[in-house]
Amino acid sequence: MSNCRGCGILLQTENKTKMGYIPEEKKNEALCQRCFKIRNYNEFSEGKVKTNREIIESINKDETFVFFLVDLLNINDEMLESYYAIKKPKSLVLTKIDYWPKSLKKEKIASWLKRTLGIQEELLFISTKRKESYKSLLNRLKEKKLKQAYLVGYTNVGKSTLINALKEEKAVTTSVYPNTTLNFIKIKIEELTLIDTPGLQYSSQLVKNQKFYKKINPKKELKPITYQLKKGASLLIEDFIRIENKSEKANLTLYVNNELQITKIYEKNNTLKEACKNKKKLKKNEDLVLNAIGFINFKTETEVMIYTKEEMEIAKRESIFGEKE
Repeated sequence: MSNCRGCGILLQTENKTKMGYIPEEKKNEALCQRCFKIRNYNEFSEGKVKTNREIIESINKDETFVFFLVDLLNINDEMLESYYAIKKPKSLVLTKIDYWPKSLKKEKIASWLKRTLGIQEELLFISTKRKESYKSLLNRLKEKKLKQAYLVGYTNVGKSTLINALKEEKAVTTSVYPNTTLNFIKIKIEELTLIDTPGLQYSSQLVKNQKFYKKINPKKELKPITYQLKKGASLLIEDFIRIENKSEKANLTLYVNNELQITKIYEKNNTLKEACKNKKKLKKNEDLVLNAIGFINFKTETEVMIYTKEEMEIAKRESIFGEKE
């Protein structure tokens, strides 16, 4: 039996309740029932996925070039740890540039990545709207005289969308939910081969709720939202994250999908007060990174208490806006 052309899992016809099931009469179509339902009915079901360690170890055993895809909103310590764990020649590919605020220029981002995060490898930028930008990956392989490359990145960064755009067909299954791709999938494009990989997973992540997850990814240009908070005031993001100001005042700007509901609340409101707690002290012009959701730029030195409905990684970094002009 072959592998599913949509998610890469090994196909089987014996058990409807297990991953990879395909009816006997449709086995020549090479698309498992899970992928069929995602594509046609938007019915998503979780599948057993490879761990980050398993994915990276498999890549490091090969001699193949790597394109590591990342969304600017989700650059954090955990993502960087995975990036540096890949010991093969690689490029960092920044996706979804159409949705970045216009104030963020490529040159500024490139300088910040090199200066602050130590990224020395080649940087590529790809657009969701301008499909021709995807071809820059193929062109780089041709220039390097290479025949294939891995596409690696955290869930929902756009790997499968990129492949489908290059193939000009639905070659692999895409969805707004994490863990759609379950195994390595080799895709032939012209004389080259791109290998789609299962999405890397954050160790802790707030986006297990599918309804909330659908709201996270911007579908149009992101509009930053600035707030001023008095001591004790909080911002509530949906009902999943509460950011409470512990300083005399706070001036901050959110870089998250504008479809997310953000509400200013005060001390008497106890929403999420019994949830997971994480205290952070931020310097002037530092970013607070919310894994898989986005980041918050603090214009003032501020101490905050972050309450999250479930455990999640909260990190600080030098702001992308911190570079002196």
